[in-house]
Order: sequence, then C-alpha cells, then structure tokens
Amino acid sequence: MTEAKTLILGIGNLLMGDEGVGVHVVNEVAKRELPEDVVCLDGGTGSFNLLEPMQTAGRVVLIDATIDGEMAGTVRVLRPRFSTDYPRTLTAHDIGLKDLIDAFYLLGDSPNVTLFAVSINDYQDMTTDLSDALVHSVNLVADMVVAEATGH
Repeated sequence: MTEAKTLILGIGNLLMGDEGVGVHVVNEVAKRELPEDVVCLDGGTGSFNLLEPMQTAGRVVLIDATIDGEMAGTVRVLRPRFSTDYPRTLTAHDIGLKDLIDAFYLLGDSPNVTLFAVSINDYQDMTTDLSDALVHSVNLVADMVVAEATGH
C-alpha cells in the first residue's frame, strides 16, 4: 500500500451480526468518491497485520461496535490516545485491537486516531445481517466518517 494521509479502518466480525458494523460502514465508504490520499481497509477482527497500514497513515479513522448500554445505532465520536481510552467492545476482537493500539504507541508513533463507536446490543446471533437499527445507521455513519476523513 502506498503511503496514505488518512486510513479509514473498519473493525468487526461479519459473522456476528451487528458486531460487524465497522466493516459494513467501511465497505459503504469505499463505494464513495474519496480523495487520493484516503484509503479504506476492512480490518476484520483486528490483528497486528494492521500495524503497518496504521503506521504509514498520517491519521486513522476507526469504526467499531461497542456495547455501552446505549440504544443500538447510537454513534459516539472519540479521540482516544491509549487502549484504555477505548470503550468496551466484543471479546471477539477486543484484546487484539487494544494490543494493536498499545504496540502503535510503544513503537514511538503518536497516531491521530478518531474512533466512531457504534452502539450495539449485548446479545448477538450468528448472522451476517445487521439488525434494522444498524442497517439504518450505516449510511449515516458512512457520511460522518467521510466528513471526518476529508474535512468536509
């Protein structure tokens, strides 16, 4: 991948329904016309394979699901500095993402990270479909992510 000014990174497990909302959003964003210096990446359930793309980006826009007791589809925009600043997410990828962020800092990087935390319900069925509440949120979150990434 060439050096990117902004990396839009969707995190989530598509097999766990709403938990995959970050991937659904990044896939929607990728369909849109974006500046050359904005790159979209399906980060799946997160791993250290994402460290290199994050290191080559000037800024990172993350989209991930969170279980925070809010109504499903609620979106919070956060600017976390350390893994402890991230909201609770599902255990399917929670440790991997937090370890990745910590490694990012340990390597001396000072990332400019914006996190779009999308609230989901605690219980998730094994399905590739989003709930109605999240289906209606995908375009809204995609609009917010594009505005953040492009400064518009």
